[in-house]
Amino acid sequence: MSLIDPRAIIDPTAELAEGVTVGPWSIIGPGVKIGANTIVESHVVIKGPTTIGEHNRIFQFSTVGEDTPDLKYRGEPTTLVIGDENVIREGVTIHRGTVQGRNETKIGDRNLIMAYAHIGHDSVIGSNCILVNNAALAGHVHIDNWAILGGYSLVHQFCYIGAHAFTGMGSVIGKDVPAYVMVNGNPAAAKSINKEGLRRRNFSKEQIAAISTGFKIIYRRGLTVDEAVAALTELAAEEDCINAMITSLDVSNRGIVR
Repeated sequence: MSLIDPRAIIDPTAELAEGVTVGPWSIIGPGVKIGANTIVESHVVIKGPTTIGEHNRIFQFSTVGEDTPDLKYRGEPTTLVIGDENVIREGVTIHRGTVQGRNETKIGDRNLIMAYAHIGHDSVIGSNCILVNNAALAGHVHIDNWAILGGYSLVHQFCYIGAHAFTGMGSVIGKDVPAYVMVNGNPAAAKSINKEGLRRRNFSKEQIAAISTGFKIIYRRGLTVDEAVAALTELAAEEDCINAMITSLDVSNRGIVR
């Protein structure tokens, strides 16, 4: 049974599964699908085409699935897809894709998107990520699993942030961030690996030591990216976790933060 406040406005074509809760003065438009047991608090606006999975919670004054302000957007029916068990806090804005990009903005599972964060068109967020208050992603940004963006982090369009990476408060990121790397500053610079985050996620001492060696290969030996990938490939034969670093270098198009 869905729990819809009578003061909410639900388009008749919207599809709400069993157990969905919608608070007062929220607006759910056409082309929206919401999975079981998702909670939409008061004063939320959700526009389609948008698909939202199960057991999410969207807090008040968030705008989800809005048209992008990108000037090339001409009203095409692009999409937003959100997975399961995400928490979207107050005032978050998430835009759908563009036909010139992926045609879709996508968010995985179990992410925490804190107050007033912005996710731009065609971006991809993995799973188990945290975007702290006022973090802002321009269009076409890719955030891999378990990454954390500190408050007021700003990410340039087309940037890639690798798995388990960490951006310090107020970081201005104009290049790609390799997996496991901690960056900070304006412009953001690589500082170290996200050692505390890895400990909390039960990485072994041996894995953390290997990742630390991988960081030194990338940042301390004066190697080109191709040379670093070759050295990391040898290290990955001993510790599989290094493959995430290799992947983040392989997919880099903007160059990595230094």
